[in-house]
Amino acid sequence: MSCGEPHETDCSEVLDHLYEFLDHEMPDSDCTKFEVHFEECSPCLEKYGLEQAVKKLVKRCCGSDDVPTDLRAKVMGRIDLIRSGHMVPEQEITEILPTTPAPQE
Repeated sequence: MSCGEPHETDCSEVLDHLYEFLDHEMPDSDCTKFEVHFEECSPCLEKYGLEQAVKKLVKRCCGSDDVPTDLRAKVMGRIDLIRSGHMVPEQEITEILPTTPAPQE
């Protein structure tokens, strides 16, 4: 996704690190670069708004669920592997995700 215009911070960089921005897990200088980019690039701003809305919805619907302490580390490890170009077998991905029972109707 890109607006086709050149930016100081490339759209692909912004989209690759969007969740770090949303979760306030990046240095202030990078946050400032992203904010400037969102002011210039409406497709990235739209994607940011969508992801922010999804994150709020998940928090509202699932915010009280307890998450295993090691789950985040495992998920982030898999994300790092994928970003570095390594393939992660689907079986490994399903092994790190907690199973939840289907909702009762």
